[in-house]
Amino acid sequence: MFTHLDKNGRGQMVDVSQKEISQREAIAKGSIELKNETIDAIKNEKIKKGDVLAIAQVAAIQAVKNTSSIIPMAHPLLLNGINVDFNFEGNLLFCQVKVKCQGKTGVEMEALTGVSAGLLTVYDMCKALDKSMTIKDIYLVKKSGGKSGLYERKNL
Repeated sequence: MFTHLDKNGRGQMVDVSQKEISQREAIAKGSIELKNETIDAIKNEKIKKGDVLAIAQVAAIQAVKNTSSIIPMAHPLLLNGINVDFNFEGNLLFCQVKVKCQGKTGVEMEALTGVSAGLLTVYDMCKALDKSMTIKDIYLVKKSGGKSGLYERKNL
């Protein structure tokens, strides 16, 4: 039986060596609320630090690849694919990250970490223009693979 606790009740990384390899996929999403002038500056590449969405996309990819370095119990994974998308809806900029691998453990944390880093990078690049930005609702949209199978978030 897998456990996240050792004999002393302290957290440990789960031993997944006996688990079956399966195709794993996770999609996470989040948003950042922006002023209209900030949205215009991003769209028209007027932010002094550079192309916000291009740099945020790279940050999200780097975060996915480095999740096990910053989330203590996350396993290092050999990833097969990372897709990062940004889209504007009203005064929100959404970031969606899709991660795939063939492995013994899921990629939910990688997708969630990617979204977080992508949105934090938008904040960092735009903070000179808008300190009131608010990062909102980072969540798992869907995950598949593994023993627990398919999960799809409802009502969001």
